[in-house]
This record gives sequence, C-alpha cells and structure tokens, in this order.
Amino acid sequence: MLVPLSENRPISSAEDVVAVRQAVRQRAVDLGFNLVDQTKIVTAASELARNTLQYGGGGTLRIDEIVEGPRRGLRLVFEDNGPGISNIELAMKDGYTTGNGLGLGLSGAKRLSNQFEIQSRPGEGTRVTIVRWR
Repeated sequence: MLVPLSENRPISSAEDVVAVRQAVRQRAVDLGFNLVDQTKIVTAASELARNTLQYGGGGTLRIDEIVEGPRRGLRLVFEDNGPGISNIELAMKDGYTTGNGLGLGLSGAKRLSNQFEIQSRPGEGTRVTIVRWR
C-alpha cells in the first residue's frame, strides 16, 4: 500500500530551483506519472520555484503525495514571505510581468496543473498551491 509522503525543500538559490525540479520529477516518476504529466508538473514547479526566488526573495516548497480514492497525485505548495502580489488578477494574465520574463509563469503553471490556488497580500508574502493527478 502506498503511504503518502511529504517533504520540504528550501528555495534560496538557483541551485535550489534545479533541486526542486529534480525532486518533483522523481516523485512524479515514483507515482507512475506518464512522461507528459511528469513534464507538466516539473515545468510548473520550475516556474513557481523561480518566482518564489525572484519575486519572493526565496521561500519553501512542500511536496505532498496525495491519495483520493483510487487517484494518486502530487500537491506542491510554494510559500514565501516576500512583498506579496497586490493585484492577483493582473498577475495571472498572460504577458504580465514585473521582471524581464515573458509573463507566463503563474498563468502557465495554472494551465499545467489540474488544480491551482494562489493566496497573496501585499507585505505578507505569497502561497501558490498546485495539484497534478496521475
């Protein structure tokens, strides 16, 4: 029987972003995700880890293996104590960026996930939760 596991990872450097990608890929492989679903969750995790580092000044990732009836999945929770997002609706629009990127990080991560939730308030940081089911 599968015992759901959780782990926490720091995100404070570019090396940590790479480690996040590797950890998420390994968990997806361990859960039996196909290559397409592995790629989707790893890509979403990479975007969100970069955002956590670049805009939140670093933070953490919690990786949870989740079980819901016959379904197995991964829940990723990215948290930072950065400046927060003052206008989430605007931040979720394709092409919007406050940096030098393409402005596809949050909206792209949402499209690559089966479930997506963002909580943020100016001065209080940001929490983004995504779920990908196998």
